[in-house]
Amino acid sequence: MYRGRLERDLSLWVEKGLLPEVTAGALLKEYDARPASFSLGNVLMILAAILLGAAILLVVASNWEAIPRLVRVAVILAIIWGVHLGAAAMLNRGATGAAGGLLVIGTLSFGGAISLVGQMYHLSGDELTVMYLWFAMAVVSAVLFRSGVVAAVAGFLSWGSFAAYLDTYDTRWVGLDPWVVPLMALVVIGLVRFTGANRVRHLAYLLIVSWLAWLYAMNENFWLALVYALVGMLAFVLVSLPLPRLSSLVRNAGAAPAFYTFLIAMIGVFFLHVELEHGWQFVTLALATLGAAVLAIALQGRNNGAVRYLAYTVFAVEMLYLASATVGSILGTSSLFLLSGLFVAVVAWIVIRLERRFAARTSEASL
Repeated sequence: MYRGRLERDLSLWVEKGLLPEVTAGALLKEYDARPASFSLGNVLMILAAILLGAAILLVVASNWEAIPRLVRVAVILAIIWGVHLGAAAMLNRGATGAAGGLLVIGTLSFGGAISLVGQMYHLSGDELTVMYLWFAMAVVSAVLFRSGVVAAVAGFLSWGSFAAYLDTYDTRWVGLDPWVVPLMALVVIGLVRFTGANRVRHLAYLLIVSWLAWLYAMNENFWLALVYALVGMLAFVLVSLPLPRLSSLVRNAGAAPAFYTFLIAMIGVFFLHVELEHGWQFVTLALATLGAAVLAIALQGRNNGAVRYLAYTVFAVEMLYLASATVGSILGTSSLFLLSGLFVAVVAWIVIRLERRFAARTSEASL
């Protein structure tokens, strides 16, 4: 998809005389020489590794009653060591797909080893402790081999740990264990930056979003929802502005920080709508929501499609909800839409003027 768009842009620039045809061909050739971000063979290799790892887990779950204990432990340890040594050999040969598959088998086998030892020796412990240990092992493996695939496994294990906590404590807050969830998310983000597995960052961001939603579901507190809305919008503005200390971090993380901070803000706004259903507070909240959507489009609408479509959706839903909740007549509804349309038109005019001014300054600076 991107290659086709790049080829069209290069052809257009060549036609307009902005770029020599030889340079355009060299640029396209350089892009084609890059390693593909998607490889069907690597994907199939990872799927095969997951199936083989699942087979090992199922064999362990069967509890091998006919096999002596020492033999069972020796077999599972041999598998773990064997696949990790094999992964190291594959990395030395440049076979990253095969190495990733072996590392996945090794990480899954480690979870099976924990369960096997617990079964054989009737060790006391809970599922949550097993998940923590399994996650820690995945983190160590991802760091040692600088493997993005194992970083993804660690991301899924962080979700498994959260699910295990909710199941163990019946979704209640107990002790310090709930704080482990955002800590795991931060560890996964660190793995993403270390291994370069950029897509895995979404597992961490979504885990934080889910944890915040669970936190509100336990309390259903107006002030907590307000904190989500205000802090989320503040963080969104900070990552959207070209601040020197944040620019490099945000640029390396792509569009995700702006989208997820705005998403948290809108989740807080949604919870506030649950708390405030009538009165002037509701109207104020609705206007603030519309303003937040317009601000999001102004700051990130041009370069961040995820933020743009989320802001569009929030604006449209809020307008319809405001009209249905506060206006009883057709004339009143039309007046509301008229005033809102004029307001958005003025904001659009201001944004267009600012974009033109910024573009002119950029052109002058480049000259």
